[in-house]
Amino acid sequence: MRIVKLIAGLALVAGLAAPALAAEIEIKFGHVGEPGSLFDLSTAEFARRANERLAGKAKVVVYGSSQLGADKEMMQMLKLGTLDMTLPSTIMSSTVDQFGLFEMPYLVKSREHMRKIESEIFWSKLEPLVEEKGYKVIALWENGFRHITNNVRPIVTPDDLKGIKLRTPKGTWRVKMFQAYGANPTPMAFSEVFVALQTGVMDGQENPFVQIYSAKFQEVQKYLSLTGHVYSPAYVAVGKKKWESLPADVRNVLEQTARETQAFVYQKSAEFDADLLGKLKAAGMQVNEADKDAFIAASKPIYEEFSAEVPGAREMIDRALELGAGG
Repeated sequence: MRIVKLIAGLALVAGLAAPALAAEIEIKFGHVGEPGSLFDLSTAEFARRANERLAGKAKVVVYGSSQLGADKEMMQMLKLGTLDMTLPSTIMSSTVDQFGLFEMPYLVKSREHMRKIESEIFWSKLEPLVEEKGYKVIALWENGFRHITNNVRPIVTPDDLKGIKLRTPKGTWRVKMFQAYGANPTPMAFSEVFVALQTGVMDGQENPFVQIYSAKFQEVQKYLSLTGHVYSPAYVAVGKKKWESLPADVRNVLEQTARETQAFVYQKSAEFDADLLGKLKAAGMQVNEADKDAFIAASKPIYEEFSAEVPGAREMIDRALELGAGG
């Protein structure tokens, strides 16, 4: 009887211990990108690398295509702790005013320029402001250089935008910029854009080639104008409270892997820039070059307003422009 009780006791202990041994933290990573988009490829590569290193302690599971909601909803989920990671872009300027720096037209010249801005401005001046709002950015990735598509006319100068109903992301300064150019901008969740273009609720939108192509906007848009008006970073964002509750070794792997994945993201994005323009033309889009000097001239009031309204903006703009001089 004593032996039977001992065996039963050991079995009970083993049963209680088993779930603890088998427990694996699920790291939920949500984003709005469609299959084949840069966000889709970036998060998949990050998850692959991170999961190899986490070795059963935790597992990154990616939820793309706005499965968990639009950017705004996912940012709220980060704060509530119901989502671990997300990849916002323009919407960050509605979360922290100073992120409007990356809404300034023609500010970022190249990825090399962006690396300098990241090193000298982002981590010291911008990221701490995110933490004051209850978030944390652990790495910078990319959305890309943005261009305008529409069904009304080719866009060569800002005057060509007059009266055009243009979807924008939910970023204050993107809306202000297109209002200054004469368009009628409307913020809208990315998941709603295709139908809005298809039905004529919106005449056009603006995005990098890879977002245009992966979302199949070429099927519902006639003109593609190469404005390159804004370069949008993407931010690997977490909720500060939930992040700090994760084991330190898991946090270290996630942060280190996220930063290392940047090189992959930049390489993929450059490949897309070289490859997708031809595919968009082949799909029937009429492509034209924009008069960038005309757009730059029309952008001066936006720089002035941003500098006047947002603390520290003028200093950041001046430094970013210095870093891009000659390159």
